[in-house]
Amino acid sequence: MLQYRQVRNVKNAFIERIEENPIIASVKNDEGLKLCLTTDVGVVFILYGDLCSLPTIVRQVRESGRLAIVHVDLIAGLSSDEAAIDYIKNVAHADGIITTKHNLIVYGKKVGLYTIHRYFVLDSLALKNIEKQTKTKVHPDLIEVLPGVIVPKLFRKITSISEVPVMAGGLITEKEDVINALKNGVIAVSTTNQSIWFM
Repeated sequence: MLQYRQVRNVKNAFIERIEENPIIASVKNDEGLKLCLTTDVGVVFILYGDLCSLPTIVRQVRESGRLAIVHVDLIAGLSSDEAAIDYIKNVAHADGIITTKHNLIVYGKKVGLYTIHRYFVLDSLALKNIEKQTKTKVHPDLIEVLPGVIVPKLFRKITSISEVPVMAGGLITEKEDVINALKNGVIAVSTTNQSIWFM
């Protein structure tokens, strides 16, 4: 726990932005994008698009004063290699990435993008993978744990073994889900549930 607190004491602008408004809009279509730009959210996770549409989506998010974070694994036409990250940074001009792939986190950090490593916590092996990540030299800015409605003791366990801040995502549909996550150690929640964006 001490190491996690030491890392948190040296917060970057990304973490500070998230802590200002811990609700993150995850958008999966143009209608959701349009709606999220009417909210107070400061960070938008882009979960849709392709090579042709991504630069326009990112531009709309950034022009609204929000940070645009692209889920690499969900953009049609992107591969799982460094060229995809170069495209996101140099062509789409996004602020950061989300991915389940460690090698993309490493390269994303190298080129100066904010990075979020997404984990699906389905069993004890997933917890071991999170713990193993903390022993590597390259840490993402955040880890995102899915589903975001796991029991409180698991949130506490994950935040105790992670050296970087933790957020929750997936299946968050009610205010109680948000409160539960935030009360048990995570710094933010991401959701496609549009009613939560207006909390």
